[in-house]
Order: sequence, then structure tokens, then C-alpha cells
Amino acid sequence: MAIITLTTDFGLKDHFVGSLKGSIYRELPDAKIVDISHNIGPFNIQECAYILKNSYKNFPEGTVHIIGVDSEPTPETKHIAVLMDGHYFICANNGLIGLLESETAPSKVVEIAIRNPDLGAFPSMDVFVQAACHIARGGTLEVVGKPFTELHEVRDLAPSVTDNGNKIIGSVIYIDNYGNVVTNIHKNFFEAYRKGRNFEIQARTKVLTKIHQKYSDIVNFNLEKSQRRAPGELMAIYNSAEHIEIAIYKSNPRAGGSASSLLGLDYLDAITINFK
Repeated sequence: MAIITLTTDFGLKDHFVGSLKGSIYRELPDAKIVDISHNIGPFNIQECAYILKNSYKNFPEGTVHIIGVDSEPTPETKHIAVLMDGHYFICANNGLIGLLESETAPSKVVEIAIRNPDLGAFPSMDVFVQAACHIARGGTLEVVGKPFTELHEVRDLAPSVTDNGNKIIGSVIYIDNYGNVVTNIHKNFFEAYRKGRNFEIQARTKVLTKIHQKYSDIVNFNLEKSQRRAPGELMAIYNSAEHIEIAIYKSNPRAGGSASSLLGLDYLDAITINFK
């Protein structure tokens, strides 16, 4: 039986996540359910795509991913089931699949056509659960619905290059639990334009001239503890997704602040890199 993952913007205060899981267990008592995240920003498709893109490949092929973000159906937004990269995605046709696919295009897409669904204000439970459980049992997409080719496209947030290749202008695409700021500037993109040159990363009034491989790289462990850089130091890093991230070493947003709060950076704010 396949694993079923859940990614939603429901949060954990309300009953929605519990109801969703209960519906799955009612259909499949032995289901294997994994929560990826329920704290996606409301209706934030780009943030959802970033989270899923950097998590789904860690699951075995055949995993079924229910995506409850901006999932209410409309005449222009159908419910779809997608087979891509060996994984199944159950979601609305709201542009998410286009943001997920990079090197791999969907191999099969169907519009979900479950008979007499109990449609209401909770489509992730009313429709997605039935489709996901069918696939998890080993069922085919052909039973779930009919072939679909009109995938909606949402323009991805991409960095731009200006000043004859001497400047990259990126933007904030995600702020993690530690308040670290993830940019849309990927390591490969950065290195392609850097060409060995020195650089300055401009984040509001702060300038960084080095990108670390891991957070603890900012600490020189050859120095005495009293002389080392301490928690609270601002730094840039290639995160696990190889995006440039602005972080504060061992930051605690609930105590001393974070890169996001201290620099005043939020979703879509600009980050500039100047090459020297």
C-alpha cells in the first residue's frame, strides 16, 4: 500500500487536518500517512511548490501526495490527478504542477471525475481522499478520471540579470521556521554568472561577501570559545535545496529575532547580488 502525504494551508488550530486524516483511515484503515506541512501560507502556491519540490523525491516512487492549497474547484480550476516522476499528485489545476515540474514533465494527467462526490467547502476531504485512496490501493488513474491536457500555468518567480551580467536581482520566496530567508537564486544560477568574481549580497542595509556551505561554517573552531563568532551572526548559506539563504546563526525568532524580522525581509522582497 502506497504512502499518502498531506500538504495543506490548513494550519493546526482547526479541525481540518484531523478530519482529513480520519477520512483517509475510514477508507484505508491501514494507510500510511505522512504530514509534509500544514503551515503553507494561505493560497500561496509558490511556497507550496517550494516545500513539495524539496520533499517529495525523498519518498518512494508510488507515493500519493494530497495537496490542499487553493483547492476549491471552479469552472476554470478543475481537480486533477497527476503522475509525475513516479509520484502521484492530487490537487487543483491552479498552477502548482507547472511550478513543480523542472526536469520531469507529467507522464499522465486526468481530471478527477468521481461519481456523485459530496462536494462542499472541503474538497480535500470530499474528493481528494477518494482519489488518493484508490491509487494507494493500486488503482489506475484511468478509473479516477478522464485525460486532461489544459494544465494551468503560473509564472514562477525567477531572478533577473542586469547591468551587463554584473548584477542579479532575486527575491524572497520562503521564510522558514527559524526566520531564515530563502531566495529564488539557485547555486547553479549564481555560479553561472559569477565566473569566479567577488560579490556582495545586498539584503536591506546589510552586505555579505561570502556564502557558507553549512551554518556552523561561520564559527572558527580553532579559536578559543571567547573569541569565536556567537549565535546571532548574520550569514549567507547554500541551503539543502541549494538556494542562497540569508540566515542568522542559531536564530530564535521567539527570543532574539531572525534574519526576516531583524532585516525587515518578507515574501517577494528583493535581494541583490553585485559582482566585482
